[in-house]
Amino acid sequence: MKKKVHQIIQKLHYISNRVLLLFICMILFMVFQMIYQLGLLLSGRGAVFLLLILIAGTILFAGVFWTKIFLPYQQSERMLKRFLDGYSMSDYGELGLPILTPNTADEIQKFDELFRSPQMFDLNKRQAQYLALQNQINPHFLYNTLESIRGEALIAGLDSVADMTEALATFFRYTISKVENLVSVEEELENCKTYFRIQQYRFGSRLQLHFDYREEEWEEIKRCRIPKLTLQPILENSIIHGTELKIGTGNLRIQFERTEERLIIRISDDGVGMDENTLWELNKRLRKDNTAASYQQPGEKGGIALVNVNNRIHLIFGDEYGMHVFSIQGEGTDVEIVLPGVTSDREIKNRGVLQ
Repeated sequence: MKKKVHQIIQKLHYISNRVLLLFICMILFMVFQMIYQLGLLLSGRGAVFLLLILIAGTILFAGVFWTKIFLPYQQSERMLKRFLDGYSMSDYGELGLPILTPNTADEIQKFDELFRSPQMFDLNKRQAQYLALQNQINPHFLYNTLESIRGEALIAGLDSVADMTEALATFFRYTISKVENLVSVEEELENCKTYFRIQQYRFGSRLQLHFDYREEEWEEIKRCRIPKLTLQPILENSIIHGTELKIGTGNLRIQFERTEERLIIRISDDGVGMDENTLWELNKRLRKDNTAASYQQPGEKGGIALVNVNNRIHLIFGDEYGMHVFSIQGEGTDVEIVLPGVTSDREIKNRGVLQ
């Protein structure tokens, strides 16, 4: 199919080039005629109205030819190139291409009908189902392997290894197998506790995790829905860039606050903090409209986890929500996350967010 699209693009490119050449020749001819009429007028043998007609005709011809003939071919070529790059076909009827050759127009129309057909939707659905089943194979193998390691560790009396392996398997089940975009705060906190349990085998009593919330608000808070993997990447970032680098005990704190319409989460550490320039650059990256590119750009250092989480919040809830970082060098860092306080499927549906 792509070979056929390439052939159509080549046709359109050939035709548009010839049309452009014809346009240039016609414009040059009409300009020559205007110069000729101007010469006659200056010699007293020409007529003003003929020169005016030529000028008006040239302008009208150029406008109509450019907008109604040349540009449609260019638009068609760009549309098909976008299709080859992976974009879906645009509505042919909305392109305004009335003067394409009948053969080319028919071919584009056939492609449009094909991509809108129930057969194509069914094929895409079956492909998605196949990929979903295929992607379950690797996690299944991973879980079985971890369970085997845990069993061997128990037999050998290595209880700490068995416990750590079990925690790792639980963590991966949440991060890999749970496919929902939104989870409850309670589920996300359980994943954070599992992650912290793994980290404590490395840091021991050097690392402490605390939770702060109002008791009377907790029942409502824990039912709030947030993007999956919102808290754990930030918690990990706080450990790697904050508490791990300090001498002595490192304290991590997750604080929840519920307002009438919003859920505010603050993840704090008493680590090494960051200087003003680094903080300014990080918050600048968080303010960018870069939801299509949450990967690390060349020349940028750190903050990739924060940018990733922030961009996913923007994609799901909109740009009015997201995060901001506060930090004092030598004292620690606070990451504040502002989310809508949605708890029910109806609220989520009303907002039109991805579930």
